[in-house]
Amino acid sequence: MDIIVCIKQVPGTTNVEVDPLTGVLIRDGVESKLNPYDLFALELAMQLNAADGGQTSVISMGPPQAGAVVREAIFMGAVGGKVVSDRRFAGADVLATSYTLSQGLRKMADFDLLICGKQTTDGDTGQVGAEIAEFLGLPHIGNVLAVEEIKNREIVVKVNLDSSIVRQKLPLPCLICTDGDINTPRLPSYRRKKEFNEASLVFISLEDFDDKDESHYGLSGSPTQVERIFPPEKNQEKQMFHGSGTELAANVYALLHEQKFVD
Repeated sequence: MDIIVCIKQVPGTTNVEVDPLTGVLIRDGVESKLNPYDLFALELAMQLNAADGGQTSVISMGPPQAGAVVREAIFMGAVGGKVVSDRRFAGADVLATSYTLSQGLRKMADFDLLICGKQTTDGDTGQVGAEIAEFLGLPHIGNVLAVEEIKNREIVVKVNLDSSIVRQKLPLPCLICTDGDINTPRLPSYRRKKEFNEASLVFISLEDFDDKDESHYGLSGSPTQVERIFPPEKNQEKQMFHGSGTELAANVYALLHEQKFVD
């Protein structure tokens, strides 16, 4: 089974500034790392390869330094990867990011399965995986806790729906988004690091895409933009009620009515 895992380089600290004009994270000079949720997706892919054969490749979108996380994935066991990198992709929102990655995936070899992490620690939208699948016309499902079976070009997964756990069958190829803590990711291999071949890391840009319309990418292709960044307001006001259950309920109701939360 040939698998592609979408990975991302994210800030290694929560102390990250935001450009007040564009609403985009200022990543220059900030220590970066491989998105933690993508580690679970990578480990799942390589476990599936160990059981059913095939190989894992990765794709990442970002500035040239994003090649570092692709190298890390290769040190962990991926056979190679692509970095989708172009200044014209900068400032992309979720929609533009998903479309850009879908274009990059079209330039990779045929695959049986796409795996994404649950979300990224910088954006936390949890939407990119599903939107990539929609752009590629693939069936998809999120919150995957485990892959239970793969046969007859179908995959059976266990899915967390918060209130229940269900089993879902999808035809291949498809895209799944893994939940957190579904496995224990392996460490990068020192031997693989020593044997690393730079040819296994490929950079592609807008010029390599089928769709070269710049208006579909970056800030130009982003229908949503951050207008303002501000710290959350803190309210120290509080009221304490004492009495029986009936009296407490009456006091809470009266307060909610006064604040016009209830009629």
